Amino acid sequence: MTTHDLLRVTADDAELAVDVRGGSGAGSILFIHGFPFDRSLWRHQLAALSPSPSHWRRIAPDLRGAGASSAPARGYSMARYAADVVRVLDVLNVRQAVMCGLSMGGYIVFELLRRHPERVRAAVLCNTKAEADTADAKRGRDEMAALAEREGAAAVADRLLPRLLAPATFAAQPEVVAQVRAMIMGTPVPGLVGALLAMRDRPDSTAMLGAIHLPVLVVAGGDDPIAPPEGMLAMARAIAGAQFVQIPAAAHLTPLEQPLATSRALSDFLADLG
Repeated sequence: MTTHDLLRVTADDAELAVDVRGGSGAGSILFIHGFPFDRSLWRHQLAALSPSPSHWRRIAPDLRGAGASSAPARGYSMARYAADVVRVLDVLNVRQAVMCGLSMGGYIVFELLRRHPERVRAAVLCNTKAEADTADAKRGRDEMAALAEREGAAAVADRLLPRLLAPATFAAQPEVVAQVRAMIMGTPVPGLVGALLAMRDRPDSTAMLGAIHLPVLVVAGGDDPIAPPEGMLAMARAIAGAQFVQIPAAAHLTPLEQPLATSRALSDFLADLG
């Protein structure tokens, strides 16, 4: 879809750009990108599911403050992001969806499970964690927010990029490196700052893990320093019946770095759902 083909959804004080593809024969899957990215993080998965005989409807919004969505000056929180996702579902007349979130997108999935569990059919948690920020991590969020306000998105890209991608990605996939930098550079400063403060202040979700009783797939990057695979495996073990897949030669952005392996894991999970 080009930008002018996107569905436009008004959610309180923001206008959200939403990529919607396919029918709804088997159900809907909603992809939630992380920080500081946009819906194109999922471009391979949106395409890979298209020949599926089950005809899953794929929904990929740009969160407020990202991509082609508007960027309000304030009001960002995990609760607000989750409400935006519910608003998208309501506009599309989707009662329940499989929620697939990466990094901050995973935090939003936890918030949906906390506040809107009836809208979640199943969950895919990619490169994320259940714990709240430590005191050091909170300080890091504040420092990056100040950097964004002082020097803009380019400085944020320079700071983040070395930790986002695996050595193999830097060595063999320059186009992925370029896409990730472009996504960060395209994020407005209010969106950068709003997301950082929302992540800083998010609740801890570890106590929820044992109470999750729906199908869950946990996807980890083997080289991820931000959400290390051992921590994601522990999270999967705390969720009854959760499946765990570790993707080699990928760091924090498995859907872009290793799209075939990530899409295969996702397709297998969706096939099990029927």
